[in-house]
Amino acid sequence: MKKSVHVMLAALATTIVAAPTVPAVAADVPELSVGWTIPAEQAKYLMMKRPEMFPDLGKKYTIKWTQFQGTSPMVQAMRANVLNCSTMAPMSLAQGYLESGLRAYIVAQHVYEKKGYFNVYWAVKADSPIKSAADLKGKVLGTNAYGSGVYFNLVLWLEKNGLDPKKDVKIVETGFPPMADAIRSGRIDLGTMVQPFALLSQEKGGLRELASQADIQSPQVQIFEGCSQDYTNAHPEVVKAYVKDLQRAMTMVQADHKLAVTVSSEVNRAPVALLSKYLMTNKDFARDDDMKPNLASIQETWNLYYKAGFLSKALNINDFVRKDTIAPIK
Repeated sequence: MKKSVHVMLAALATTIVAAPTVPAVAADVPELSVGWTIPAEQAKYLMMKRPEMFPDLGKKYTIKWTQFQGTSPMVQAMRANVLNCSTMAPMSLAQGYLESGLRAYIVAQHVYEKKGYFNVYWAVKADSPIKSAADLKGKVLGTNAYGSGVYFNLVLWLEKNGLDPKKDVKIVETGFPPMADAIRSGRIDLGTMVQPFALLSQEKGGLRELASQADIQSPQVQIFEGCSQDYTNAHPEVVKAYVKDLQRAMTMVQADHKLAVTVSSEVNRAPVALLSKYLMTNKDFARDDDMKPNLASIQETWNLYYKAGFLSKALNINDFVRKDTIAPIK
């Protein structure tokens, strides 16, 4: 893959994409403020880029789209009432609730990890003497960012295998785009691999998988949609209409690979040729047409994080669910 592709992919986290222009709507149509990020939100990308495919959008409600650089800042924006709904991860919702009192409902699921699909994994050099977690003692390990979901899962995996993440290894922030090259150059001994960088590294060769997040939990929810409880309780019909359109969008991108690749490329500026190799296939995260959240999996994640000391209190998934606004909605 050409160097320009890597540069393009490295810039994804800072790409700001304006929502498409939509026809003027009546002043009394409610507006929903929604946060989004890159990657893995194809249902939202389709709604942004092809609003004409959704009859209720612009009639029953409108959307003000705002891009963020991750789930944590979106949670902060929701706490400040800047957003009504946004993408969340199990940890970001938990921290938002425990640290700032954010109350949100889980309304739909975007992507998750399960057997037979892509799972975030940890890689080492193909010829490395590292064969197990025990061999990592004294080594340098790369993660995308301290406090991220994959960081906490790496910590859990190390502890599960008898290593102290603070004393036995050194964990450094490396970032996903340069992760594979950092392993090959020896700057780190193990790195965290996600798509599309995992695919690029596999095509180039020289690395091998040591373990994956499936060793910690499977299935595991990566990201879901959350909406403010105050807003949802005050405007349940708006949230229902939004969730129904998310479901419609997910069904369409699942059924039409070309459409999914096209709108994703329009949003994240990644080459169509690259996206076509993995997006919406078993080389990608798993998705369900009905976007039904796996509440049991989210609860298990919270239980694991609480037991490990990452969360200050145990959480109950039922406190984050309103039955009439959760997917699937017919």
